[in-house]
Amino acid sequence: MPYIAVLEKAGIPTVTLDFEDQDNMMNQESLAQGVPNIRYLHASRTVPGPEDVDNFVEPMLQMLITPLTEKEKENGRWEQSQERTLFEGTLDEAESFYGQAEWVPHPVNAPIAVYSDGYPVRVPTEERVKEMLAGTSHSPDEVMTYKSDKLTIRGERKKGDPVRFAPMNWTATVEKVAINAVMAGCKPEHLPAVLAIAESGCPIESTHALGQWICVSGPYAKEIEMNSGLGLLGMGNPANIAIGRSYQLMTRNLGGAIMGVNRMPSISSPFTHGTGCAENSEGLPPGWKGLNEEAGFGKDESVVAVFNVPDGIRGVQHSPGGYRALQKSGHGGMARRLGVKGVPGPHNWLEHILPEFWAGREGAKTIIMVPEMAKHLYEIGFKSKEEVYQWLWEKSFVTVKEYKNFSWVDITTNGWMGIEPISGKHWKELDDDHMVPAGGASPAGFCIIVGGGDEEVSQQLGGRRAGENAVYSIDAWR
Repeated sequence: MPYIAVLEKAGIPTVTLDFEDQDNMMNQESLAQGVPNIRYLHASRTVPGPEDVDNFVEPMLQMLITPLTEKEKENGRWEQSQERTLFEGTLDEAESFYGQAEWVPHPVNAPIAVYSDGYPVRVPTEERVKEMLAGTSHSPDEVMTYKSDKLTIRGERKKGDPVRFAPMNWTATVEKVAINAVMAGCKPEHLPAVLAIAESGCPIESTHALGQWICVSGPYAKEIEMNSGLGLLGMGNPANIAIGRSYQLMTRNLGGAIMGVNRMPSISSPFTHGTGCAENSEGLPPGWKGLNEEAGFGKDESVVAVFNVPDGIRGVQHSPGGYRALQKSGHGGMARRLGVKGVPGPHNWLEHILPEFWAGREGAKTIIMVPEMAKHLYEIGFKSKEEVYQWLWEKSFVTVKEYKNFSWVDITTNGWMGIEPISGKHWKELDDDHMVPAGGASPAGFCIIVGGGDEEVSQQLGGRRAGENAVYSIDAWR
């Protein structure tokens, strides 16, 4: 859509092809890009390809050669008003107001909350918002801006540029972020983390992606008593829950995201309920960097990393008891798979779960592992996370013939008309037995987070943070 917007603003007719159930999303996205009257046609989800093309190719060609009308030439960015949404009445009436929902037709066919994520909200009264703003030194009317140069999914952003919230590209003030923090149940000491999350612009999932979550790294996590231990991705810890939830409230109120209108995950996941956690920096083996240092910050600096989950959650490939049998005495199914029957550990347990990494979708993975499992990797020779990333990446190589069977590669290779980044050759030049990485263009795509309880389990999530560009300073917002 950004490229289409450039062409439309230059007076060059374009035609977007999408499905009928995506009309609302198309209208919202074209409005966000400043070209509210773009031309588009419907494709079919069920009609066979050749027949489908026959149906739309003639009107598409006609649209492409017809000059834009004066109405279609209208453009400009739609800026959301910075006026505050206030309600006067009793607390019960206010809670009903902020908890109201509106009916969204197909593909939802259900009511969707107007101001919230669907959960009850803490009403953002003047007094509560004022109390929340005590958690930062920044002025309430300060427009949210980037505190360092970033390469976002919507292009390069320089330090000082205004943050534009997905999907509608709206801006927001510090006070508006604070209002959402109140609604999420945050305390004033949580506000710097919420402001850092807001700096990300709160990108949302698309039709296939399964949500977002955040992880805090650095001493701040202990200051506000976040959970980095057992159940770190689950319920119970007030700081984790409130800070994670603030993300989703900001997508609705600061970004204009509406499920079934311009937020279109076919199934979605619990990650869109708001998931926040902290990294267990004390559980890192010697030489292993935390998320803060990996992103170029200092060990004593506090940051928040923003993750997307385009490939779901993988895990439970072994029982904790089976893992202990492997490491303690070389017994059980894991030992048999690794060929170390009767040999005491430590052993590389990643070898056991590796077959599942690229059984579905290609791409890098984020791995959450408990401290004991990180310690075992260290003991067998992985003296840094980077060494683990390199090993995983090298293990991801498959033949071009195998690579062609993944679902997303037709897009990432530009229909096989692009250049394969490792060899520098055109994809069409590569033999079927040429080896290419299913784990992404480089080892830097992988991410490890150490945290969780004492039972020996790990979780693998498809997708990753975008290096230093999706990690934001909490200290900058204190």
